[in-house]
Amino acid sequence: MNRREFIKNLAVATAGAASAAALGAENIQTPAKDHENHGRQKMKILVLTGSPRKKGNSATLANHFIKGAEEAGHTVERFDAAFKKVHPCIACNSCGMNGPCTFKDDFEFVRKHIIDADCVVFATPMYYFGISSQLKAVIDRFYAINGQIHVPKKAVLLMTYANTAASEAVPIKSHYDVLLKYLGWTDAGQVIAPGVWTAGSILHTEYPEHAYRLGKEI
Repeated sequence: MNRREFIKNLAVATAGAASAAALGAENIQTPAKDHENHGRQKMKILVLTGSPRKKGNSATLANHFIKGAEEAGHTVERFDAAFKKVHPCIACNSCGMNGPCTFKDDFEFVRKHIIDADCVVFATPMYYFGISSQLKAVIDRFYAINGQIHVPKKAVLLMTYANTAASEAVPIKSHYDVLLKYLGWTDAGQVIAPGVWTAGSILHTEYPEHAYRLGKEI
């Protein structure tokens, strides 16, 4: 689908997002409920966003997740990568995978909060079939704290993309899965929202509510 066709058929695409509810079980994965949910421990949560649009669709999912998590009593820190200065990793290895980074920039906020975080949330739009470069730069800098974050944590994926083919979401989901396997983290839920392109499109879907519920129930 090219841009002209998408905009021309925006109403159809929006309906497609609603019809993507038919894919709901595939696109929305929430943590299993158990007897511990009512007395679950309050967590420190770090939300990493990658959208350069302040009112972008993935940013909206992050907003709703945070609202639910804070209402549940969790402490949430947020890092909007697109509005921060995070130099790409240059593989200099001066950090030795567990030490100070050559670059002193806004990643220090991530370093401060991710080590003690119980849960890390990745919120990203799909850009050219992958994670946004702004968020990817943050993930690449995990290298400098590799030894300190190789401990059990929960993780959440919030993702948006324009088309509706489930196969197009696979590259980002696979990256997320491999990252968690490497770090020894556990997936606590995913909200994958297809059929949203223009800013605000997601507000006409059920996905913000699903993100809110995920934050509330995590």
